[in-house]
Amino acid sequence: MLGDDATTARLPLKTTSILWRRLDQPGHEFARLAPCDGGWLLSGAAVLAEAGEPCRLDYRIRCDAQWRTLEVGIEGVVGTREVALRVTVDEAQRWFVDGVECAALAGCQDVDLGFSPSTNLLPIRRLALAVGEQASVRAAWLRFPQLVFEPLEQVYRRVEARRYGYESGGGSFRAELDVDDEGFVVRYPDFWERFAAGTGRGRRRRG
Repeated sequence: MLGDDATTARLPLKTTSILWRRLDQPGHEFARLAPCDGGWLLSGAAVLAEAGEPCRLDYRIRCDAQWRTLEVGIEGVVGTREVALRVTVDEAQRWFVDGVECAALAGCQDVDLGFSPSTNLLPIRRLALAVGEQASVRAAWLRFPQLVFEPLEQVYRRVEARRYGYESGGGSFRAELDVDDEGFVVRYPDFWERFAAGTGRGRRRRG
């Protein structure tokens, strides 16, 4: 669980899940985090509206034990457009989108899905900041609904045990994110809030 002295090594290896509802337009998303091959698998499905069009996007993100993104798969439909993207990241942190190297993403450690609140968890878990600390992140951001990857400079600042200040685009966007014990966002102001959550230990909670 996240605490003032949290480190990745101390966090329990357990499966957790969460359901969000969208606040600014119709939509829900389910996400699941599970240990996988010595690292982690973050998977989910988002069903939402974008510019009046129905969208469904399924994703799978595989990370190593230090929460660095290794593989991303995204499939679904945006309006009437079918979507299928596969991303791999090599040991030199070179990013390949559908087999083609994207040099602009070189050095990124995190993927950031523009349609989802789930991927904020990745830098939060990887950085394991103490309260009062902050760190800069260069993420591979999937712009939505264009579904094009581009680098995005971000800053995470841990203001309380379960609250982070977030900035992107050189401060052009700012938000305070409330998170749960696992690092999932429970409220993303104006965009998402948690509706239900559960853990592999059988404990359930709502709200």
